[in-house]
Amino acid sequence: MPTFGPIKRIEFIKALRKAGFEGPYSGGKHQFMQRGTVRLRVPNPHESDISRDLLARLLKQADISREEWQAL
Repeated sequence: MPTFGPIKRIEFIKALRKAGFEGPYSGGKHQFMQRGTVRLRVPNPHESDISRDLLARLLKQADISREEWQAL
């Protein structure tokens, strides 16, 4: 169950896989993950965690609610 707050990139990827996303795949400057027609860029925070604000924006793009995220 990931928390809704700062999260490590690897934990973010693991949670997205539980939510049905595949990847990460190599893209232009960023890797991406895909679920159906939804394509989500995976940030590379360079040794730091993904911030709460960025996590909120990514989950909105992925069409994952906060409740669904915390249930993963």
